[in-house]
Amino acid sequence: MELRLDGKTALITGGSRGIGKGIATAFAEAGAKVMITSRKAEVCEEAAAEIAHGCLWEAGHVGHPDDAERVIDQCIERLGGVDILVNNAGTNPYAGPTIDVDLARWNKTLEVNLTAPLIWTQLAWRRHLEANGGVVINVSSVGGFGTNAALGTYGVSKAAVIHLTKQLAAELGPQVRVNAICPG
Repeated sequence: MELRLDGKTALITGGSRGIGKGIATAFAEAGAKVMITSRKAEVCEEAAAEIAHGCLWEAGHVGHPDDAERVIDQCIERLGGVDILVNNAGTNPYAGPTIDVDLARWNKTLEVNLTAPLIWTQLAWRRHLEANGGVVINVSSVGGFGTNAALGTYGVSKAAVIHLTKQLAAELGPQVRVNAICPG
C-alpha cells in the first residue's frame, strides 16, 4: 500500500536526526510539504538538504514555548498550515535509579518529553488544527510500558506521553487524530 500525503504539511520536532529525520524523509517522499526543527540551525540545514523534496527547517528548542510559537508560525506562514504535527524530540539526561535522580535532570526530562508535546499540540490546535483538522503523532517508547533499573525517569516520562496522547485523542477527536508510536 502506498501512502500519499500530497497537499499536506508536516512539522516534525527533533527532525534533524534519527527517528525524526526518518519520519520527515518518508513524509517528504510521500508528497508532504515538510518542516523540521531541532536546536541547532546548522544541523537542521544539513538534515533538510539530505531529506530534500523542498524540506524546510526552523531551529528551536522544543522546551521553550517562545520557540514553539515561532516555529509553528513559520510553518504556517511558509507552508500554509500544520496538518500533521509529529512530537518526536526527546531527551534522556539521566541514567540510574529514579530514586536518585536530581531535580534538574528530572525537570529537563519532563520539560522535553512531556510538557513540550502538550505545548506544541496546543499551539498547533489553536493556530491551525481546530479550524482545519489534522493529525498529531507523539513519539513515546516501549519504555513507557514497563520498568527499567537504569532508565526509569525516561520511562516515567514516556508513560505519561502515552496517557497524554489518550487524553488529547479523547478531547480533539474525531477532528484531530492523536496517536502515539512506541519505538523500542
